[in-house]
Amino acid sequence: MPLPEEALVPDSRRWAWLPPVGTWRYYALLLAVGMGVLGPLGGITAAYMNFATGFFIGGQVLAGILGSVVTYGYGAEGRHGANYIQTTAASVAGMMAMSTLIQAMTWMGMPPVPHWQLVVYMLCNSMMAAGIGMVYTPILVEKMQLTFPSGLAVANILRALTDPELLKRSVSRLFSGVGAGIAGGLSANYVGWMQAIDFSGSTFGAGMIVGARIGVATLAGGLAFWALTPFFISIGWLQPGDPFRKIAFLIALGMVLGAAIVDMSLVLWRAARRLATPPQSGHAAEVPAEQRTGPRASMPRLFAWIAFWALATGWVGMDFFHETAGTMVLAIALVFVFVFINGISLGLTDQNPISSAFVVTVLLLATTGLRDPVLALMAATVVFVSCNTAADMQQDRSTGWRLGSNRALQFRFQAAGLVLGAVLAVAAAQFFMAAHPILRADQTVMSADQAPAQWTSAMTYKFVGALRSLTDPKPFQTQAILVGIAIGFATELLRKWLFTRPGYRRFIAARGRAGQALDFVLDAIVIPTPYASSFGGFVNIATSLWFGGGGVLAATLEALKPKQEDSDQAALPSDMSSVSLFGGGVIAGDALAALALGIMGLLSVV
Repeated sequence: MPLPEEALVPDSRRWAWLPPVGTWRYYALLLAVGMGVLGPLGGITAAYMNFATGFFIGGQVLAGILGSVVTYGYGAEGRHGANYIQTTAASVAGMMAMSTLIQAMTWMGMPPVPHWQLVVYMLCNSMMAAGIGMVYTPILVEKMQLTFPSGLAVANILRALTDPELLKRSVSRLFSGVGAGIAGGLSANYVGWMQAIDFSGSTFGAGMIVGARIGVATLAGGLAFWALTPFFISIGWLQPGDPFRKIAFLIALGMVLGAAIVDMSLVLWRAARRLATPPQSGHAAEVPAEQRTGPRASMPRLFAWIAFWALATGWVGMDFFHETAGTMVLAIALVFVFVFINGISLGLTDQNPISSAFVVTVLLLATTGLRDPVLALMAATVVFVSCNTAADMQQDRSTGWRLGSNRALQFRFQAAGLVLGAVLAVAAAQFFMAAHPILRADQTVMSADQAPAQWTSAMTYKFVGALRSLTDPKPFQTQAILVGIAIGFATELLRKWLFTRPGYRRFIAARGRAGQALDFVLDAIVIPTPYASSFGGFVNIATSLWFGGGGVLAATLEALKPKQEDSDQAALPSDMSSVSLFGGGVIAGDALAALALGIMGLLSVV
């Protein structure tokens, strides 16, 4: 029998042997696939990639593709089941990627910690973060309507693969993108000239989805930081031969924070005005379609969830790892800041600068007088794990919002995945470091010829390098963050003033193509949004080029699109354009290539 809250869901099963939607057997099937198969599969690959290189591919796209195979028998209704599967699987995989933190503890010479304590600490962090991420989704996903390229890609894939009519109309664009992504991902690892140009299919596909204004703004930011390298060297912020990202990421993070101050102030001001305005009689609040069946979302319950897990995180940090109350309060407060900042970055560029949040947390802890690297590591772990988990929640929710999936159910599926993910994160760290003892060796004290070529562990290297700087603090790092805040605040304030002026809009409209060109140059190059231009400070110049190139190609294809295609497009949802379908396919193909390469690499060393 279906559960009462699901009684209104139509039975769209293609095969009668499938458990009906809304029954406990239906949810058990989704959890079994997400937690038992797809999550650990993506997680072991993510952990391997973090140990081997220092970055990992999120599991949303892969889990969405494979999950839709399982739920295909439910017809169009299967998109929601596949979304819940990918939510659970991504939670498991994302948490397993956090195993690099345990490697950092080993490099720092931290005394062994009971495994169960690490599991409990990471679980408390992630549960708190899931709630915080959900609190911000109405702002980032529904009000600001950020793109979240991978979230959009998953939504398009699920809509296409679970609806025969949509699949018929979109299959050529979607799967041609998948093919291009697979070819590009494999070529980037085996073809010499592709390696030389640092091609990234997922970055290029994300650029196609977000468009030229965001892509070109990112490229403009990257070129500006690159051009300033000699200046940074002259003032001692960089040493000759250092990559510009070594200081640019601090300025970039400050830029996002400065812009976020403007936007958060506007959100709070509008909320205050709304609360001050009495509701009109006879106008009941509209219930979102996704909430008309299934469990209802409750903000009071969500706030209680966050408060409980925040207290648990603080207590565990003080009891297990001897942190001070002030340090834990600061770390938890920073979670609220960075979850919003990193969510905007992910929503615009498909990149979540979690390692940057970790490093800045360490720098801020240093300003409080903290000089113990081990205490700083455990406190910064709260921010690192939380930014990863909350960003997953926001990315997944962007998919659910587009599909109309139930918000409360999606949250529950993520929480279930986090429980298993916390256990497997510790298990993965122990497995890899036991199988490959070189992973226990501190590479920050090795010479270039001593460092292992197979296991570069770049993320761990960055963490430990930042922690060791506590004994030799560099004031200019704080100065760089403050400079970035000033730039981001001033730029976003100017954009809010200029681009909303009626006189400016009339001026642009009156000049036709010339006006549109001027608007583009101002918006993307002269005063670009700090959320996009800052991305150029987090990545190397090649990544900015591919991201910007994808945006330019998307704009070009849209301009050259024949009118007949516009009429065909009318039959598809508004966000399933030809360009976004192809770009999402490229992201999916690149993720499939990364999975294949990760599994082959793992099998070769196990």
